[in-house]
Amino acid sequence: MGGGGVDRLVKSLLLLLPVLLCCEALRESWQPGNYTNSTADAQRFLRDYNSTAEEVFFFSVSASWNYDTNLTDYNSNLQVSAALEEQAFTEAWGKKAKQVFSNELLDFEDKRLMEGIMLLGPANLPQKEREEYNTILSIMERIYSTTKVHPRPNISWSLEPELTDIMAKSRSYKTLLYVWEAWHNDSGVPIKEYYPRFVELSNKASRGDGFNDTGAEWRSWFESQTFEQDIEKLYRTIEPLYLNLHAFVRRKLYNFYGPRYINLKGPIPAHLLGNMWAQTWNNIFDMMVPFPDKPNLDVTAEMVKQGYNATHMFRVAEEFFTSLDLAEMPEEFWEGSMLVKPEDREVVCHASAWDFYNRKDFRIKQCTTVTMEQFITAHHEMGHIEYFLQYKDQPVGFRDGANPGFHEAIGDLMSLSVSTPKHLHKINLLESATSDEETDLNFLLNMALEKIAFLPFGYLIDQWRWGVFDGRTTPDKYNSEWWYLRTKYQGICPPTKRTEDQFDPGAKFHIPDNYPYIRYLISCFPVQVEWSQATSRTHCYFISYILQFQFHEKLCEAAHHTGPLHTCDIYQSAEAGAILKYAQAGSSKPWPDVLQEAIGTREINANSLMKYFEPVTKWLQEQNVKETLGWPEFNWVPPIPEGYTGDG
Repeated sequence: MGGGGVDRLVKSLLLLLPVLLCCEALRESWQPGNYTNSTADAQRFLRDYNSTAEEVFFFSVSASWNYDTNLTDYNSNLQVSAALEEQAFTEAWGKKAKQVFSNELLDFEDKRLMEGIMLLGPANLPQKEREEYNTILSIMERIYSTTKVHPRPNISWSLEPELTDIMAKSRSYKTLLYVWEAWHNDSGVPIKEYYPRFVELSNKASRGDGFNDTGAEWRSWFESQTFEQDIEKLYRTIEPLYLNLHAFVRRKLYNFYGPRYINLKGPIPAHLLGNMWAQTWNNIFDMMVPFPDKPNLDVTAEMVKQGYNATHMFRVAEEFFTSLDLAEMPEEFWEGSMLVKPEDREVVCHASAWDFYNRKDFRIKQCTTVTMEQFITAHHEMGHIEYFLQYKDQPVGFRDGANPGFHEAIGDLMSLSVSTPKHLHKINLLESATSDEETDLNFLLNMALEKIAFLPFGYLIDQWRWGVFDGRTTPDKYNSEWWYLRTKYQGICPPTKRTEDQFDPGAKFHIPDNYPYIRYLISCFPVQVEWSQATSRTHCYFISYILQFQFHEKLCEAAHHTGPLHTCDIYQSAEAGAILKYAQAGSSKPWPDVLQEAIGTREINANSLMKYFEPVTKWLQEQNVKETLGWPEFNWVPPIPEGYTGDG
């Protein structure tokens, strides 16, 4: 999207702002009634709030869905209008709770509900700033989701599927460089002018709830005084495995691209790892495969051969869950979901699962293509729906994961079973399930390229945002700090020199859409209603990547699995499914209590993850005897290819 298109979009949205003023006054049926400071009235207030919140949130989520599945000015303004009315509801009920009730009236669960209602979020902002906050969010989302790259006149490439496919499949240094640079410039740069003001407004809203800034609010969702130290400890546990994976991948890329573009003591150029953000590396597995003569575990070709389409992929995913004695998808799911990219309109393609808060309408939005990666994503997103279905009868304030990592862990741990040769053979996508040491190493390296490669990326994104929110990272340092953290933790570097004229964080979905990777709406208000797919995660996702292996080991034990952990498939085990039913508690209990009840520990640790990857860890160490671990030449940037002009 060029600058002129952005200007026209902004003007159209701002011209329609007066339409939004309709929502300054909350409709009468959604107003709180009269209550006294008594236990009976406090309980009545919570019941009234819950029934009203279901109506308000259904209205707001529906408007967001309509916008994300049809990106028009009209739907944008309806979405902003609905968000403003939801915030008016939040303000009215939150202020009523603060004015009337004292905490000693309530038991533990009701107190948790009441405290959530008292957190106002963006509803703390004055009306005009509230309108500005929602409008900026809508603008940034629209810019990101409608950006196209134009390699030649009359040709345009969207992020999905064209740019994503090129990043995954091309092995041309110049082509990958063009696509990477064009996307980052065309999507990120236009967002930069809005982001600093958005940060100001977001911080002001958070301070209204007693937090120093938005980053402090996000960290509070874990209810831990040592949260940052806990995260650091987890990361240091897995860091040696990451360093060995990085060194192995760097050597393989050196063998392919040569010493001009790969420095064996430096970071890896970000555009060569098969993914626009270098967050997962499994798309370059063909360049890394240790034993190429063994069976190909990517069953994409077989899925195409068997005539798979998007609906069938989700039906197969549903059967996986029902085999665990979990719920079928409700009728509304099949009627309302967007499972393929429409040809007649712009949409937000970022895969996500949606709870409409009426206890029956749950949907997935995914621009599905027939690939194994998208097949795994279908299971992941449906895992979120299963979680929604488990806690749908909880009060609205408890309809969330037990902590910010639980939702993603439950969604993602299914891939640990679905990706195994054993499971792919069971569902007739792989000819044989027999394996040996070499086949296992192929499988584990592929999983490491997805799971382990992601971890430092998941560790750094909210570190960047925390610095932005608390003022350490000012707008004139946005891009340099982004690349400092990406090099420090991931050992990657930009493929071209980047300056503060660019805004590369804005080229990542979760930044313009303001999705904390720490996804725990402890305030219980669906400011964001989507649970995003594995293309993007941070500390919530970082924790989920560790937590999913703890769940996996416990589920495998319940399924009576014998043998190495990485060969376990929980398919068709009702005993394993019974553990997942602890999700019925939602966020009604402190997460350590839920974890203890489900898997017998109150601690998140990396022991199960390290156990899962132990064979490939030893193998990588053997391959890297003569390699440099890390990137001592920290500031190295590759040269521009001869003849490269950056114009497609």
